[in-house]
Amino acid sequence: MAIPDLVLRDIHVTPAPAWWPPAPGWWWLAAGVLLAVLAWAVQRWRIARRRRGWLRLFDAAVAAAGDPPGEIAAISQLLRRAARRARPDADRLQGDAWLQFLDAGGRAGFTGETGALLRDGAFRAHVPHCEVEALRQIARARFLALMAGAT
Repeated sequence: MAIPDLVLRDIHVTPAPAWWPPAPGWWWLAAGVLLAVLAWAVQRWRIARRRRGWLRLFDAAVAAAGDPPGEIAAISQLLRRAARRARPDADRLQGDAWLQFLDAGGRAGFTGETGALLRDGAFRAHVPHCEVEALRQIARARFLALMAGAT
């Protein structure tokens, strides 16, 4: 028995859900990623601020020395203070043992003339400024590494 007024139509599929707004799980994932990136950025900013502080300390102490032998003495004192962070007895090392400690891992260049200048330059009557500047650059990098905890 057919009803002549009944019009049958094909089945319609509902439209796919919209991509916006995302499901709650995506919001949680986005918040987690944002927090991780923010924590990483804050950590990097703190490390950079600490490094800038150490560099200001190093530069101010060396600049306050005045003459080249005084600068070498200030550099040596700063390196010995920083060395205590890596090894408690490092500030008591003398001569070649001290220079070998500074060259640990082959990162610095304290063997040779630069090391000799650090070892006995504070006791010389005349030290060329260019040699002190070369020592200062190497010592500054090693000072940062020691303050950061590198051995």
